[in-house]
Amino acid sequence: MTTRSGKNIEKIPEPTLRRLPWYLSGAKLMRERGERYISSTRLSEQINIDASQIAKDLSFVNISGRTRVGYEIDSLIRVLEDFLGFTRLHKAYLFGVGSLGGALLRDSGLAQFGLEIVGAFDVNPELVGTSINGIPIYHTDEFTERIRQDGVFIGVLTVPISIAQEVTDRMVDGGIRAVWNFTPFRIRVPEHIVVQNTSLYAHLAVMFNRLNETLKK
Repeated sequence: MTTRSGKNIEKIPEPTLRRLPWYLSGAKLMRERGERYISSTRLSEQINIDASQIAKDLSFVNISGRTRVGYEIDSLIRVLEDFLGFTRLHKAYLFGVGSLGGALLRDSGLAQFGLEIVGAFDVNPELVGTSINGIPIYHTDEFTERIRQDGVFIGVLTVPISIAQEVTDRMVDGGIRAVWNFTPFRIRVPEHIVVQNTSLYAHLAVMFNRLNETLKK
């Protein structure tokens, strides 16, 4: 698969893909400060990633810098946003309107990064038929009918772990092709389904462990 820049996204290492948004944020920060150009060294100072690594990562996208000047910031931002898919909206459904799911529905900033949640699903009768931030909440049983109408391929999973696999199976059977999994449960999916695990609890565990190590010194 190629992007509009002509680069083959399948050959890009996942760690590089994870770092590119950091470069985008750093470039936007520098633009807000009135800068027109930014070098790998200057960007390195902003985000604390080695300059040689930044240059290597940016070699995967269709942009080149000027010697002793760096990258033109507006061009760098435009290329990165296009490359990462942030310039067009990807429709998504959210499954599980609990505290975390509700917070994501209220996060209007997701649209700035290309994700538009157009509907949510839950079984709570107090939620079904209402809306959050203008996003309607449907009963889970309506999913199959809704997806035929909306053409959605992304599912955001924020259900309790006890039903995470069950809901995932239902999503995949209904036509969801990518799952953003916020649960601490390692869901099982067919090989052609894209899964991105973002467990807040796992990140907390790492942070607590590292913190404990520093406190022992």
